[in-house]
Amino acid sequence: MANHQDDTRTAYDGVVELYASLFANRLETQPFSRAMIGTFAELVRATGNPRAADVGCGPGHLTAMLHELGLDAFGLDLAPGMVVHARQAHPALRFQEARMESLPIEDGALGGVLAHYSMIHTPPGELPELLSEQVRVLAPDGLLLVSFFGTDGQEPVRFNHKVAPAYSWPADSLAELLADAGLDPFARLLHDPASERGFLDAHLLARRS
Repeated sequence: MANHQDDTRTAYDGVVELYASLFANRLETQPFSRAMIGTFAELVRATGNPRAADVGCGPGHLTAMLHELGLDAFGLDLAPGMVVHARQAHPALRFQEARMESLPIEDGALGGVLAHYSMIHTPPGELPELLSEQVRVLAPDGLLLVSFFGTDGQEPVRFNHKVAPAYSWPADSLAELLADAGLDPFARLLHDPASERGFLDAHLLARRS
């Protein structure tokens, strides 16, 4: 796992300012993503545990959005340059460098985990380990929202993402992995972003069993 993570970290550290300029306000034109994140935040608040991690937070814009939606949100990212940018852009919030397979969070501590296109660079064979770690940090009935590139067919598809190699997933296949990890996938949203790659934007919402 270390090799591809090291490559991904280096790639994102090389595009911090460009990435932030392109994506920090992107949800203003993505009503479906905003709706799913808003639903996630509402359901996390309803658990009575508003503590939530934005895993793979990048420049921190979604951590800030979760905070505005009433969650005690903090951000984690593999790339130190992204963490520095997030701290500067959102000085009132907490950001920390971390790997997704070893989150610096105690067992059962969180009401929610947001993984917004942050697992797309993980090879399919390594994804169960990341999901198990996210289940570990969730409290009973805690929620996970995973956003990813969706594709038809039965298998994940590797493609050349602009920053680092990535994978798109059939929604059913990823939902099965969530269930195998101890989560109950109960809502999904697939929509056409008119992407030049032809992928769908996909969101799965699951609850810890």
